[in-house]
Amino acid sequence: MYVTGSGVPRDYGKAFEWYLKAAEQGYPEAQYSVAVMYVSGKGTQKSQFEGIKWLRKAAEKGVTEAEGDLGALYDEGRLLPQDHKEAMRWYIKAASKGYANAQCNLGRMFEQGLGISKDDAEAAKWYKKAAERGHAGAQNLLGSMYASGRGVPQDYREAVKWANMAAEQGYAPAQYNLGVMCEMGLGVAKSKQEALRWYRKAAEQGVEAAKLKIRELEMEAVPKVPGRP
Repeated sequence: MYVTGSGVPRDYGKAFEWYLKAAEQGYPEAQYSVAVMYVSGKGTQKSQFEGIKWLRKAAEKGVTEAEGDLGALYDEGRLLPQDHKEAMRWYIKAASKGYANAQCNLGRMFEQGLGISKDDAEAAKWYKKAAERGHAGAQNLLGSMYASGRGVPQDYREAVKWANMAAEQGYAPAQYNLGVMCEMGLGVAKSKQEALRWYRKAAEQGVEAAKLKIRELEMEAVPKVPGRP
């Protein structure tokens, strides 16, 4: 209530006090909330040490988001020593319970061979699970696998389908990829206008490759003066 301001004035300090009381009594969801507040510094003094301590407690009690977050810390080597095998262990726990972020990260671990043998088919499987839950990053990665035929049969229409889902959510890498497919006519009718539309959306979010593509296509559209190269 104090976090959302539902029925009472929003007060992160009060929220932290109540979460901490519950966390100390062993309530896993409260332990996760305390971890998040320590890491972010909302409602209490920022403390990475305390944040990790409570995150681990919540993860060990099966809080799905905590499992996924702990896996990410090990994966990235952020706040904890980098350990891809430990990251895999926590990602698998969270992914098996349907947590889309963990499913996407698990797919990436299989695709890149981090902490486990490289396996494109397994990567595509986990990307698809996350993609079906609406995870834009996973949708884009799954589309890329269909475009290249890695882990799945090559299918440009499927590539366009998944890239489009991510692009419609405003995911810039997918907007760029969709622009490429429209420009080249892969899995969709060839259209420079449609390609430009998606390149512009990606460029607005800072994708440099999209800005270059826009300049190229706009230069192509400029009528050439006879006698000039």
